[in-house]
Amino acid sequence: MPRVIIVGGGLAGLAAAAALGEAGFEVELLEARPFLGGRATSFPWTGPDGEPRLIDNCQHVLLRCCANLLDFYERLGVAGRIRFYREFYFIEPGGRVSVLEGGRLPAPWHLGPSFLGVKFLKLQDKVAVVRALAAVRGEYREREELDRMTMLAWLEEKRQTRRAIERFWRQVLVSAVNEELDRMGARYGLQVMWLGLLASADGYQMGVPAIPLGELYRAEAWNRMERVRLRMRAAVDRVIFRSGRAGGVASGGETATADFYILAVPFERLAGLAPELGMDFAGWEHSPITGIHLWYDRPVTDLPHATLLDRTIQWFFNKADGRYLQVVVSASRKLLEMARSELIELAHGELAEFLPAVRSARLERAHVIKEVHATFSALPGLEALRPPTRTAFENLFLAGDWTRSGWPPTMEGAVRSGYLAAEAIAAASGRPLRFLKPDPA
Repeated sequence: MPRVIIVGGGLAGLAAAAALGEAGFEVELLEARPFLGGRATSFPWTGPDGEPRLIDNCQHVLLRCCANLLDFYERLGVAGRIRFYREFYFIEPGGRVSVLEGGRLPAPWHLGPSFLGVKFLKLQDKVAVVRALAAVRGEYREREELDRMTMLAWLEEKRQTRRAIERFWRQVLVSAVNEELDRMGARYGLQVMWLGLLASADGYQMGVPAIPLGELYRAEAWNRMERVRLRMRAAVDRVIFRSGRAGGVASGGETATADFYILAVPFERLAGLAPELGMDFAGWEHSPITGIHLWYDRPVTDLPHATLLDRTIQWFFNKADGRYLQVVVSASRKLLEMARSELIELAHGELAEFLPAVRSARLERAHVIKEVHATFSALPGLEALRPPTRTAFENLFLAGDWTRSGWPPTMEGAVRSGYLAAEAIAAASGRPLRFLKPDPA
């Protein structure tokens, strides 16, 4: 069988390795770091108490509509470690909670009765949101200028109230796409709303790993894939080209060769690895995510998660009996220059506005993780610039959430890109195979 080398052990590279390995290809994956998962992973951390912990770099979640990510978890045998929730909790400053959940009506009306009952929006806000959601159904995939306008411009065109924008659209979309509404391409926003909230009755359900992210890709999950070899601490310095083809990769002073190659690395690394590709990323930007881990001396909430309105922090996730909360701020450019102590104080202070028990609890330890290069910035006009998986070299392919995966910069987009690269290699080897799962609608 043909041999494949994959550079990069993030979700894109891992998805390609799993698909190709199960299809009979000989796969060698080279990852520079000592762990897998890329930006969706865990690492050991020892707090001031000296006790080692495995913590996520940032809480990553998925929706039930993420068909390819779920398929990837199935391949690894860990799909059962994802806990799905039917309820979304919206909390206003002061602690009032609204719950959005699916009902018995078919899609796209399944969230309707619950949405009409939420307290954080007024009647005129709800009418505006429903009107815009009806437009999503008609314009998604049909309106060409969505690629060139911002999501905020689209919302203003649909006469959304300021409260609806801040308390509904922003809370859902900034976390999903990791970009602010005035910078986010409308195409991506409408895609999230259609596939996540409207296309299927269960597509909105949120999946949260019940174990640390890194445990999803642990070595035991790969043991049954005998044709896949994973090499950690194996940084690749350069792709070597010979006679118009990729002829090997230089790693640790040695050259590894294969029939086909996949570069599943961040876009900013391509110029150093393979300048022969001549790829131009001028105008591309990153969008950061900040995760703040807080451990209290007592339970401060019994909610599994919640989105917090009108403040800087956007979500919290209950990681251990209400005593360990992980706070997430997407598109967190404004936080990058803040000191660790300031961010901890900010998160603790804002949580106290939503969860009364925080006011009397003692914060025992905390940790801050700034993912400066968390995703590419999903700007208007960028979709046309995203490269396909195939390159000018017939045996070299690309994968990553920044490639033309058909999705925004998400875990689902990363896995889709890995499957697309695997399909391209299968076709090039004369064995066309289908790995990509279709969207719900």
